[in-house]
Amino acid sequence: MSQNPSIETHEIQIEITETDIDQLNHVNNTVYLRWVQEAAVAHWYSSATKEETEKYIWVVVRHEIDYKYPARLGDKIIVRTRVGTHNKNIFDRHTDIFRSEDMKLLAQAVTKWCPFDSKSMRPLRAGEEVIKRWSVSGPNVF
Repeated sequence: MSQNPSIETHEIQIEITETDIDQLNHVNNTVYLRWVQEAAVAHWYSSATKEETEKYIWVVVRHEIDYKYPARLGDKIIVRTRVGTHNKNIFDRHTDIFRSEDMKLLAQAVTKWCPFDSKSMRPLRAGEEVIKRWSVSGPNVF
C-alpha cells in the first residue's frame, strides 16, 4: 500500500494476444479502454487502505481517449496511470499507453470516476482523506 497515491504513477505491463487484434490487424479500440480500466483498478488495490477498499468502489462515468499510433500483435505494452484533480464527487484519472520497445506513446486517456458505497452500490461522497490521497489539488503534471 502506498502512503500517498496522489503523487505516484502506477503501471502494468501487457502482452498483446490474438484476441486483442481487430480486422485492421491492430489492437481494437475497446481493448485500450480495457487496459485503462485494468491499470486504474490495479492502482486502487495496490495503494488503497483496507478501510478504503471495504468502503468504496469506483464507477466510470466518462472515458476520453486519444489514439496516437496502433499497437500490433507482438508488441509489449506499458500502461501508466495517475490520479488527477477532482470536482465535487468526480475524480479524474490520467493514463498513458506506451509500446515498451521504444516508449512510443500509443494512446492517452482521461477517465472520470465516481466513488460508490460498496454495500449500497449508490454514489458516496468521498471523505477528506480519500480526496487528499486520490486526487491532486492543481494541474496533474508528471
